[in-house]
This record gives sequence, structure tokens and C-alpha cells, in this order.
Amino acid sequence: MLKRLLLASALCAVATTQASAQTPVKIGVLNDRSGVYADISGEGSVAAARMAVEDFKAAEKGLKVEIVAADHQNKPDVGASIARQWYDRDGVDAIVDVPTSSVALAINQVTREKNKAFINSGAGTADLTGPQCSPNTVHWTYDTVALGNGTGGAMVKRGGSTWFFLTADYAFGQALQRDTTEVVTKNGGKVIGAVKTPFPTADFSSFLLQAQGSGAKVIGLANAGGDTINAIKQAAEFGITEGGQAIAGLLIFSSDIHALTPKVAQGLVLTEPFYWDLNDATRTFSDRFAKQAGGKKPTAVQAGVYAGVIHYLKAVEALKTASDGAKVVAKMKEIPTDDPLFGKGNIRPDGRKIHDMYLFEVKKPAESKGPWDLYKTLATIPGAEAFRPLNQGNCPLVNKS
Repeated sequence: MLKRLLLASALCAVATTQASAQTPVKIGVLNDRSGVYADISGEGSVAAARMAVEDFKAAEKGLKVEIVAADHQNKPDVGASIARQWYDRDGVDAIVDVPTSSVALAINQVTREKNKAFINSGAGTADLTGPQCSPNTVHWTYDTVALGNGTGGAMVKRGGSTWFFLTADYAFGQALQRDTTEVVTKNGGKVIGAVKTPFPTADFSSFLLQAQGSGAKVIGLANAGGDTINAIKQAAEFGITEGGQAIAGLLIFSSDIHALTPKVAQGLVLTEPFYWDLNDATRTFSDRFAKQAGGKKPTAVQAGVYAGVIHYLKAVEALKTASDGAKVVAKMKEIPTDDPLFGKGNIRPDGRKIHDMYLFEVKKPAESKGPWDLYKTLATIPGAEAFRPLNQGNCPLVNKS
């Protein structure tokens, strides 16, 4: 009996020691949970983060991970306030997701001040790895340069030599117009006009009429989420494509096309870094995700949250602490990236995650076999060609010599 008691006591002591030895990690998912970007990020990104913790088997590897979430309402001041509270009072070690580039740039700054980690999936501005690059930030999923190189380059090569932009009037839209314009002109095209649109907005009629009246061969939508959906719907009502002009959705997600349906969006050319039906690994993950998301397939932003969290946890496991954000990000750059959704890749010194991008075309209704069967692949764009060269971004962390 005494032996049994001693054995039970010893086992209890071991379990207590193991529990106390676990490294605490607190990750905040900060995104739009109620506005125009809720479908591409929102609660789906929270589900993706939790799936990452589960698949990484964090507890078995000595990590005690907690996921929290908040709505930044697409406002930089709200996002920065939440980040400061999380870092100063609530013990958050890393913030992930953060669509809306103006909010992301604010979080980028706060995270550097507090020496935490920021793994961005949702924002587009390439300035995060350019003039605003930080030793505490990784830009995971896509950026405005890659979108311009993909869709902008493809449209010019298809004969879209003149462009008119409808541009969301904030950091992302401006960066997307800038970077796409560079690609268009480099390929021999010309931008003949542009108009800034309020963010967000439901009525694009006057802006579309300006674009239609310009006679441009391509109307470039430098916006995203609900704004893109509304612009494409209204363009269809005005018969713009029937009149011979093409619509270039410069940032389109599968959730947008699902909302529009292939009947409205058929033939649209777009660039994404992820699609649920790319291969067996993406299909397996997406089927699991859909069970937690009311049947919805994951967007590229949600996939980026999953992959980014897994790689972040690899770095924390290696360091056995999440307390020094710059050291964690440095370890993330040191370890090659490898996950089922984006495959093998790497993180450059400027914080840019490198992986392939894909040029897709929306299927015709007759080609689609179901509500989420949306794309056919036109081309794979190698990561080295999709993203801006390391020495051209003016990132202070990069030694140009």
C-alpha cells in the first residue's frame, strides 16, 4: 500500500513539474469581425488559428497556447488601442491576421515598440516589407506587388493596354494602384485615369460611369471584400463587360466569388496564393475547416493564419519562450517554412514570406460542379517572380551591398 502511495505521489509530482514547465503562449487574432472583410477573415481566422494549435500538438511539445480575438472595425486607432491593451495588460505575445492595411501598419509599429510578434495574413500593402519593415513582423500571405504582377501582368498580355482604376481611398487601395500601375507600364500598357472611392462604400455607380466613359480597356478594382463584390455586381448591371471593357479584380477571394456566383463572375481573372481545391492537402484541410465554419471553405487569409501560427509555434518551441518578439521572428526566418497549405518556402530578411502565387479564372456556370467549385488554374507564378526583389523594397533591415 505504501509503495502504491509513493508511486502515485511520484507520478503526481512529475505531472505537476511537466505542467509548470510548459511555455505559455498567447496569440491574438485581430481582424474585421463585422464589416466588409469579415467573410475573408473574421471568425474563420480564429478557427484556423485554433486548428493550427491542434495540428501542431502544442501541448505535447511543451506549449500552453491560448487564442483570443477582437474586432478592429477597420480603424487604425481602434486596432492600435486593442494591441496596446493586449501587449501591456493581457499578456498577448503575438498578433495575427489584421486585414485593412492602415490598421496593419499601426499594429506593425505598436508591435515593434513592445517587442512582440506580428504575423500578418490579411493586409495587402507591400510597405510592410518595404519602408515600414520591422524585425518583429512577418507578412505571410500576399501583397500588392504580387497581385499586380499576377493579375496586372496577365491582363496587359491579354490585350488590356489601357487602364482606369477604382481605388479604395486608404493605404491598401493606394498601394495596390501604385504597384499595379508599375506592372502595367512596364509591360507596355498605360493608365488613362483613376478615381478614389470612399472606404467602405455600397454605391459605385458614379465611379463606374466615369470608368465606362474613359474608354479604358480594363477597369482595375483596387479594393477588396464587400467593396469588390458591390463593384462587380453593379458593373454587371451597367453592362460594362458586354460593352467590351474588362473588369480586373486585383484582390479577389474565393468567398467573394462564392457570394457573386460564377454566373456573375465568370471569366474574371484573378491572383491568389491559395485555393481550397489546389491539391489533396488543401482539400483535406478545407473539409475539416468547413465543418467548423458552417460549410464555408477557407479563404487565402484564413489559410495564411493557419500556416503562420504553425510556423510561429515552431520558432517558440525552438526558443522555449515567446517573450522576445524580435528573437521569435528571427527564428522564424531561420527555419524553412513547410506546411500543407503553402508547401515549402522561406521568410526573407525583410519579413516577406515567399511561396507560389496562382493565376485563376472563374469558371462558367456549366463548368462548376458545386457552390465552391469556382476556379480553373491558368498559371503558377513562382514566388521568386511573384514578389518584389529583396533589394528593391527600401527595407532598412536589408543590406543592399
